Amino acid sequence: MLFTEVALADRLAAARDAGFDGVEIQFPEAADIAPLRAAIAATGLPVVLINVPRGTGDEVGLAALPGRGDDFRAAVATCARQATALSADKVNILSGRPPPDADPALCRRTLIDNLRHAAGVMADIGVRVMVEPVNPHDVPGFFLTGLQDALDLLDEAEHDNLFVQFDFYHMAITEADLCAAIAQAGPRIGHVQFADAPGRNEPGTGDLDFPAALTALRKTGYDGALSAEYRPAGDTTAGLEWIDSFRKMIA
Repeated sequence: MLFTEVALADRLAAARDAGFDGVEIQFPEAADIAPLRAAIAATGLPVVLINVPRGTGDEVGLAALPGRGDDFRAAVATCARQATALSADKVNILSGRPPPDADPALCRRTLIDNLRHAAGVMADIGVRVMVEPVNPHDVPGFFLTGLQDALDLLDEAEHDNLFVQFDFYHMAITEADLCAAIAQAGPRIGHVQFADAPGRNEPGTGDLDFPAALTALRKTGYDGALSAEYRPAGDTTAGLEWIDSFRKMIA
């Protein structure tokens, strides 16, 4: 979502030059893998996370879609190959947008079964698995929208390679108190993303209290990456003034 002014593989050098310590890539395509591997070698930046492929057309995930088990397993296999090729540490699963007439209970069972499958596949290659709640205003019809539902899924799936992908932006919209939500998720937070809210632009463009959120996050013991998943309000580089203050807050 950042540095879209240049080709995908070239964004790693742009990220390094801007002061980032790593990158995440939402949906790498097969043709991207070789150029990305070369860019990783050239820049020394690790790939922190990629997503399991989300489907075709306007699909936003497959994991909670009844009858699409074969498609989801194929997507997990693809993601495992990509994660291995890119030495990615984590992968994220999107539950998707089930058909309006789908049985919610069946969607939930499907999601739990698919999470268990992905967790097992990725555990075998040393990659951690996230599942992400997404706010329903940005993605109407998305199956997994709230933090408590995500935590309940982890409890029901009962796999030690499953974690929550905690996006400050989405959680600021769906939860009554972002800091309380961070504390509630606690050690089950496996990856953190952020954007300001409203607007989903860079920090400083909205109302989100980043110092308070980062303090709450520190109290959970989370020491992983903080990924800037926002839409730059203008040129990416021109909007990076927040980086120095973030580094001070997390030091």
